[in-house]
Amino acid sequence: MAGLLIVSAPSGSGKSTIVQWLMKEHPELKLQFSVSATSRAPRGQEKDGVDYYFLSAEEFRQKIANNEFMEYEEVYAGGFYGTLKSQVEDKLNAGYNVVFDVDVKGGVNIKKFYGEKALSLFIQPPSIEELRKRLIGRATDSMEKIEERLAKASYEMTFAPQFDMIVVNDDLDTAKAETLRLVQEFFGKD
Repeated sequence: MAGLLIVSAPSGSGKSTIVQWLMKEHPELKLQFSVSATSRAPRGQEKDGVDYYFLSAEEFRQKIANNEFMEYEEVYAGGFYGTLKSQVEDKLNAGYNVVFDVDVKGGVNIKKFYGEKALSLFIQPPSIEELRKRLIGRATDSMEKIEERLAKASYEMTFAPQFDMIVVNDDLDTAKAETLRLVQEFFGKD
């Protein structure tokens, strides 16, 4: 029986780095990404069905009405993001373990939907101060944007207790090893 891995974290915590490492370096885990749906337009080189399933706001609302999402959120007026039940079930039925790289609310909702079939991990920075250093070091955002992200991170960290496990990313290699151990333990249980 295939299972689900939910990974959430505040921006800059190393979540995507850890997930990408697991998928690349550990093919034995048979991990496949859950591809989210969104009502926003593609950016840059994004491809439909690879980066997101791009839907119009109307198509998204129709799928909500048809109960086709396991979770969704209207992030801003008419700007929806969500997880289609069908694409997750297709991957599980094909024998893959499905990975969700999602925000904290999405992570909590997916865990509620799947219960014991899912392992939810919260990747936590060692401190808000360390997170500030990392975001400044990325040099991708203005100071105003960094302060916004830090305020959001403080809020997101209040969700950590709702996850099965918390991995503190103080040292990336240690966090990768801890995540791998937890995932192997969880998927090895069936």
